[in-house]
Amino acid sequence: MKKSLSIIALSIIGFGLVSCKKEEKKELQNAETIAPDSPNTLSGDSLPQKTQTSVAGETAAPVVSNQPLTTIALSESSFDFGNIKKGDKVNHVYEVTNTGKNPLVISEVKPGCGCTAPEFTKDPILPGKKGKITLSFDSSSFDGAVQKYADVFANVEKAPIKLTFNANIQAK
Repeated sequence: MKKSLSIIALSIIGFGLVSCKKEEKKELQNAETIAPDSPNTLSGDSLPQKTQTSVAGETAAPVVSNQPLTTIALSESSFDFGNIKKGDKVNHVYEVTNTGKNPLVISEVKPGCGCTAPEFTKDPILPGKKGKITLSFDSSSFDGAVQKYADVFANVEKAPIKLTFNANIQAK
C-alpha cells in the first residue's frame, strides 16, 4: 500500500515538473530578444510597443509593452576608445534625451558579450530631460581591433537601440 502511494505521489510530482517546464518555455517566449540596429533618433506615438521574440529558433507572437511610446535622441550611438592597453577597463557614457511627450523608460541594456557591463538611468526620464547609459569594457581577453555593442530596450518605436564602441587593444 505504501509503495502504491509513493508511486502515485511521484507521478503527481513528475507531472507538476513537466507543467513547470512548459510554463518556463512560455515565459521565455515572452522575453525580448536582440533585433537589428536602429538609427540615432527614434520616434513613436501612444500605441503599445511590440517586439519579436524567439526561443530555440521559433518565432513567438509580439510582446506588448504597457508603456506609451515616446521619442529619443542620442548624443552619439558609437564611440571609439582608440588605443588601449590589454587589461585596461574603460567606460563611456552615452547621453539620451527624451524628445517625446511621454516619460522614457529604459527597461534593459543588453551587452553583446560578458566583457561589457551596462549601467543606465532606471527612473523614467521626463520629456525634455536627459538620462545616461554607461558601457564599461574589460579588455583583458582581447588583442587588436574590437567592436562591441549593447542593445537598449526602451518604450520607443524602433527598439532596441544599438550602441557600439571600438577599441584597439595593444600588448602591455
